[in-house]
Amino acid sequence: MTKNIEAPPPSAPAAAETSEAAPTVLPIDAAVAALQSADESRAGYSRTAFKHWTAGNNPTDGCNTRQEVLIAEATIAPEVGPRCAITGGTWFSYYDEVTVEEARGLDIDHMVPLAEAWDSGASAWTTARREAYANDQGQPASLVAVTARTNRSKSDQDPAEWLPPAPSALCRYGAEWTATKLRWNLTIDEQEKTALLDIASSCAGTTVTYTPAP
Repeated sequence: MTKNIEAPPPSAPAAAETSEAAPTVLPIDAAVAALQSADESRAGYSRTAFKHWTAGNNPTDGCNTRQEVLIAEATIAPEVGPRCAITGGTWFSYYDEVTVEEARGLDIDHMVPLAEAWDSGASAWTTARREAYANDQGQPASLVAVTARTNRSKSDQDPAEWLPPAPSALCRYGAEWTATKLRWNLTIDEQEKTALLDIASSCAGTTVTYTPAP
């Protein structure tokens, strides 16, 4: 007779590694106040310090991070073919309130641009942590599918320098920027803080939800 052998339960350390921290929810003004202020420096920055797009959350699905975000954020699901070829589908770019029906018309925006992350603390991270940041799908606000036009207009600017053109996007954008900085324990400079506090003053009732990065 063949016996069924059950796998042993995970040890305490292994279980701890797979557990997720509970999300923190704060009013937007309190969330901005929770950010640490510091001077910024771009010394030594190179975009190649942040490896992307990698094999994504599921390395066996044939999709990279960009493709996984496109699939996740579609308002009408696209067809996904061999090698993650994406056809059809519809997306809504909230930065400019534009509906997009071709995936190639979209960029995946790092909510806090890679250069800004470098300036704000990522310069001291390991290569692996910068790769995790550049491909972060653990918090929906970290990577956003938007029109290529708005993403390239934003470039590496912070909210003191650039805001989405659609007035309806302001509160969401301020909250998601703040959530990303809190998630990754990134700092803000004084001009950025002033801009975020200005947004918060116009966005009473908006909350910021974030989970610290592993």
